[in-house]
Amino acid sequence: MRLKIMTSLFAAWMAGPALASTVDVAGIPVEEMVRVGGVALKLNGAGVRVAFFKLYVGALYTTTKVASFNELQAVQGPKRVAITLLRETDSATFGRRLTRGLESAIDKQEMSRMVPGLVRMGELFAAIKQPLLPRDEITVDWIPGTGMIVSIKGKPQGEPFRDPEFNRVVLSLWLGPNTAGWELRDAMLDIK
Repeated sequence: MRLKIMTSLFAAWMAGPALASTVDVAGIPVEEMVRVGGVALKLNGAGVRVAFFKLYVGALYTTTKVASFNELQAVQGPKRVAITLLRETDSATFGRRLTRGLESAIDKQEMSRMVPGLVRMGELFAAIKQPLLPRDEITVDWIPGTGMIVSIKGKPQGEPFRDPEFNRVVLSLWLGPNTAGWELRDAMLDIK
C-alpha cells in the first residue's frame, strides 16, 4: 500500500511541471493547458490588446487547433477566452466598454434577443466594487450543457448564460471578423 501511495505521489510530481508549463506574453505567464468542465484544453494562441497602450493579454483555449472564427464555432466541447489585465481599471467601466463592444458586434436583427444578456453582463462587472488590477484575470468559459460562465478574479459570477448565440456574440468581440482588436484576434487564432 505504501509503495502504491509513493508511486502515485511520484507520478503526480512528474506530471506537475507538464501541466503547469507557460509561455510569456507581455510579461504575463500564460498556461499552455487548462481544464474547463473536466476537459483539458490547449492554448490555441495568445496576444496583447492594444488601444493607444497595452490593455490586456488575451488567450484562447480549445480542444482542437483553430485558425478562424468559423472553425472555432464548429469545435464541439468546452472553450475558454482568458483576459489578464495589464492596467488597473474600474470594473464597472470595463463592463460598460465590454457591453458597448458587444452591442456593436450584434446584428441589428438580433439586438432585441440579446438585450437581457447585455444587461446581465454589465451588471456582473458593476457588482464588483473593487478595481480590476494588473494581473487580474477574467475568463469566459463555454461548457456544453451548462452554458457560458464568466469568472472574475477566479470567481464565477452568477448563473451561466445559457444562450449559445449570446456566447457566439461574446466570442466574436475578440475573435470575429469585425473585431477592433484584429492583432489580438490573429494572435489568439495563431494566424501568422
